[in-house]
Amino acid sequence: MTRTVWTLSLVSLFTDTASEMLYPVLPIYLQSIGFSIVLIGVLEGVAEATAGISKGYFGKLSDNSFKRVPFVQIGYALSAISKPMMAIFTYPLWIFFSRTIDRLGKGIRTGARDAILSDEATPETKGRVFGFHRSMDTFGAVLGPLLALLFLYFYPGHYKTLFYIAFIPGIIAVLTSLYLKEKNPPVQTAKATPPFFSFLNYWKKSPQIYRKVATGLLVFTLFNSSDVFLLLKAKEAGLSDMLVIGVYIFYNLIYALFSFPLGIIADKAGLKKMLIFGLFIFATVYFAISHFSNFYILAAIFFLYGIYAAATEGISKAWISNITAKKDTATAIGTYAGFQSICTLLASSLAGLFWYRFGASVTFIITGTATLLVILYFLFYVKDRESKNIMHQQNDNGK
Repeated sequence: MTRTVWTLSLVSLFTDTASEMLYPVLPIYLQSIGFSIVLIGVLEGVAEATAGISKGYFGKLSDNSFKRVPFVQIGYALSAISKPMMAIFTYPLWIFFSRTIDRLGKGIRTGARDAILSDEATPETKGRVFGFHRSMDTFGAVLGPLLALLFLYFYPGHYKTLFYIAFIPGIIAVLTSLYLKEKNPPVQTAKATPPFFSFLNYWKKSPQIYRKVATGLLVFTLFNSSDVFLLLKAKEAGLSDMLVIGVYIFYNLIYALFSFPLGIIADKAGLKKMLIFGLFIFATVYFAISHFSNFYILAAIFFLYGIYAAATEGISKAWISNITAKKDTATAIGTYAGFQSICTLLASSLAGLFWYRFGASVTFIITGTATLLVILYFLFYVKDRESKNIMHQQNDNGK
C-alpha cells in the first residue's frame, strides 16, 4: 500500500463519512422544507444522471490531458462545498443545484482516481489495492450514519446543523487530497479537449474482452436495484426504524471489513472467480429475503450482502483496469461507471414497478434468477485466456 493509495483511501473515508451522515436524513430534511416525494425522486434522478453521464467524459478528459490529480482534487472539493449549500438556502432550484454539484464532483473524480489506483498496482495486485480503497471508503458509510444518529439523539430535528457538521470531514478530505502528487507523465502533448459524448466512441474501439466484461456487469446492474428495496423489505418484515438503520450500518461494516482480505484472495484465485462468487452470494441473498422475515435470518442475510459487495465492487474495477490499455484506464472505468449509473436508475424503476404489480417476493426472485443467468454468462462466455493476454501485454509495456 503506497503513500498515494493511503492518501486516496483516507480522502474517500472522510468524503463518504460526510455524505453518509446526510444519507439517512436527506429525504426527511427535504420533506421538512416542502419537497414532495415526487420532487425528491426527480431530484435524485437528475443528480445521479449528472454523475453517470459526466464520469465517462471526465475520464476521457483525464486520459487526454495526461493528468489525474487535478480531477481528483476538484471533484472532492465540489462534493465538500455542496453540503452547507443545501442548508443555506432552501429554494427548490438551489437544492437541485447543490445536489447536482455534489454528484458532478463524483463524476469528475471517479475515472481519474481509479486510474491512479490502477497505476499504483501491478496486474497481480489490483484486487488488494482496489479492495483496500473500497474498505476505507465503506468505513465512512459506517461512521457517517453513526455520527448522524448520535447527533440527532441529542439534538432531534436539527437537520440543518447536521449539514454544516458534514462540511468538516468534507474539508478534511480536500486538505488530505493536497498530498497527492502527479506522477511524471510521458513526454507527450495533451490532446484536444474531447466533445462531451466522445467517451462513447471508446466502446467501439475498446478490447473485445472489455466489452464482454462490461456487458455482463451492466446486465447485472439492470436487475440490481437500490439498497432501499432491501431496507423496505426489512421494514415490511417488522423491523423498527432504528433496527432498519442498524442493519444498514451492519451491512456496511461487513462490506468494509471484508473488502481488503477478499481483494487479496482475488489476486491469488482470480478476479473473475471472486466476482462470480460475489454474484452467487447476491443471488442467495435475494432468494432468501423473498422467503424469510425472522430477525436473525435477516441479520444473516445482510451479513451475506456485505460479503457480496466486498467481493464485487472493487473487484469489478480492478478487472476492468487489467483488461484495458494503461493510457485508457480513466476512460474505460469512467465509461463503465457512467453506463452503470444509468442502469442503476433503470433498475430501481423496474424494481419499483415489479414491486407494485407483483409484490416484493416476486421482485426479489426475478432479480435472483437474472443474477444466476449473468453468472452462467461469465462462466461460459468470458474466457480467462483473453484477460491474461492483455495482462501480459501490460506487464511487457511496463518493462
